[in-house]
Amino acid sequence: MALPAVASAADAADAASADVNELNRVVVSATRTERQVQDVPATVSAIDRERMDNELVRDIRDLFRYEPGIEVGANRERFGLGDIRIRGLGGNRVRVLVDGVSVSDSFAIGSFSNAGRNFVDLDTVKQVEVVRGPSSALHGSDALGGVVSFVTKDPNDYLKDGANTYFGLKLGAESQNEGLYGSATAAFGGERWSGLVVVNHHQGKETENQGDNDAHDGTRTRANPQDFDGRSVLTKLVYAPSENQRFRLTVEGSEEQTDTLVFSALGLVALVPGQPPNSPRTRVASMSGDDRQTRARMAFAHEIDSIDSVLADSLQWQIYRQDSETTQRTREQRVTLSNTPNPTLRLREFNFDQRVYGAEATAHKSFATGSVEHTLTYGFEYENTEFRQKRDGRAVNLTTGAVSNAISPDAFPVRDFPVSKTQNAGVFVQDEIQFADGKFRLVPAVRVDRYELRPRKDAIWNGDNPGVTVSDLSKTSVSPKLGAVWHFAEDWSLYGGYQRGFRAPPYSDVNLGFTNLQFGYTAIPSPNLKPETSDGYELGLRFSNKAVYAQVAAFYNDYKDFIESSRQVSAPPQTPLIVFQSQNVAKARIRGVELRCGIDFGELSDALAGWSTRFAAAYSKGEDKTADRPLESIAPLTASVGVAYDRDTWGVELAGRFARHKTDLPAPNRFAAPGYGVLDLLAHWQFAPGAKFNVGVFNLGDKKYWDGGDVPGTLTASSAVLDRYTAPGRNVGASVAVSW
Repeated sequence: MALPAVASAADAADAASADVNELNRVVVSATRTERQVQDVPATVSAIDRERMDNELVRDIRDLFRYEPGIEVGANRERFGLGDIRIRGLGGNRVRVLVDGVSVSDSFAIGSFSNAGRNFVDLDTVKQVEVVRGPSSALHGSDALGGVVSFVTKDPNDYLKDGANTYFGLKLGAESQNEGLYGSATAAFGGERWSGLVVVNHHQGKETENQGDNDAHDGTRTRANPQDFDGRSVLTKLVYAPSENQRFRLTVEGSEEQTDTLVFSALGLVALVPGQPPNSPRTRVASMSGDDRQTRARMAFAHEIDSIDSVLADSLQWQIYRQDSETTQRTREQRVTLSNTPNPTLRLREFNFDQRVYGAEATAHKSFATGSVEHTLTYGFEYENTEFRQKRDGRAVNLTTGAVSNAISPDAFPVRDFPVSKTQNAGVFVQDEIQFADGKFRLVPAVRVDRYELRPRKDAIWNGDNPGVTVSDLSKTSVSPKLGAVWHFAEDWSLYGGYQRGFRAPPYSDVNLGFTNLQFGYTAIPSPNLKPETSDGYELGLRFSNKAVYAQVAAFYNDYKDFIESSRQVSAPPQTPLIVFQSQNVAKARIRGVELRCGIDFGELSDALAGWSTRFAAAYSKGEDKTADRPLESIAPLTASVGVAYDRDTWGVELAGRFARHKTDLPAPNRFAAPGYGVLDLLAHWQFAPGAKFNVGVFNLGDKKYWDGGDVPGTLTASSAVLDRYTAPGRNVGASVAVSW
């Protein structure tokens, strides 16, 4: 999306949040204009602050708990939540935004390096919008699978009914990880100036599972002990020289630290292939992880609601800088099991930094040509990003005191790709054309993106990759879109269309590099990589009135030129070493159906006032057309249902989450997560003006089940540690918030 929703959109969103009908919610991400969901030619989900509070949302997994078709991946041994998958595509193929600024990329290599994308403190967010499917025509590269847009709080969200000040406190706890959290919010406003400060803190331990083996070795199924501590701050200062325009300065920062005792990694180390079977064995005696991540953002924005110009009626622009950093330290002690034990301390450090400078602007112009009305939206985006990654380490012989920088197969420090700078520039234009008194809306759009990669070799890269040439890259992509919405009868509408998606070749694949002479392999750059692309088609039907809303959509997406990292391309005697290279190899197809509906029974009968229900389901099927096998990233049939009763000051909901068992796995011996049905009980009570209590009991039946996003791709059906990846049993969350 371009910029945070302006005041009118915030007011509209507040009005919609009290409505059971989700199709009435106002969103911006789908068309970069303020539109109700039922008026956009795409499948969009919107989750507002009230819903997040009532569902006791603490992280991105909680956020999408009742959103079939959206899955959150996680590493259960140590690193926690990672990426968001939409319709089977995740990682950096989904564009994640905070107030229009991209969240840091994910990057992982080996067992001790895993930088995820879980950088957003949801207590600073007022609304989340999810556009499902290719969205590059308006959002550029990385929107191959869709867009997740977080919109942070604003002073006018709190300064209601002429109030000049606002203060709020919130405290909460959750049993699944012994978590405690708190936040404080202060807002002020006057005739021209307004401001906001939100401060959050949270802490806790490991998220429980339903494993009961507490062994300190690879057979362990209980969660590894963890302690986490995090904090964030969001500040905004707004100056409104008139009713029609605002200048906004945003400063935001967050940091998170997690300490882990990695008991599941202890025990005997497997022999290296080719090593004699009578070789001395090595045992990992202890391992701990110290993982930290930070994000800092500064943005200056200007919004003008009314311009007397032939070029635009309104304009929003912003400039920004964001710094994100992940640092992961691992302390491991090993002992060689021989007649003369040789204890060694291994210290590893992984660092991944991303700094981005950017600017963007979006203008809107409405005009008419005869009886046809147009809303023209056009603008540009520019980002200049620097990526730095390094792995370092040393081994200390605890008997002799000798220190070495060699931990097989690496001689530290190393970079797995050179320091890289990318420039992304895109221009876009969209016309929302309304015919027949607004009953038919045609939405063509096109975007042109220019992507440039400029790597820079340094002493660390050269030392690990002697003589390896790195490659620049320049690509231009054109992404068209054609959507339509037809209100063909009262309360009924059809929507759908075509969208092109693309993802520029990542810096880490173009110049992925490592050479290990001891093990006889090397990785070489890939200067000829093509962008990953997709052609997406969607058709949907909607019904919406005061009592009932329903939406069903079918989609079909063809993907090609997927990039496979580190693919083996040659081996001796063809080449002196085994050679790996990232290549465009895969063609894939994902298709499916999604359904969403709800009923406000009070609109049907006064006797049923307060009662409502909601239901959602998603089914997808995907194939790797190159290898002729199923895509394992596709979630099985999933659904959610809720039955709620609400009064003026309190309400309760019984909500269910359901999933069919996993099928169509590429390998026959892989673990297929069984189907499940889980019930949750949610309640809220406004016990005094400005005071609200929320409580939830999750997994009421204490059912043992596996969340698909937690199951690693290497887990076999015969594994003795399946329970390590189970979801929490029955657990409770509660919060209390007061404001004045």
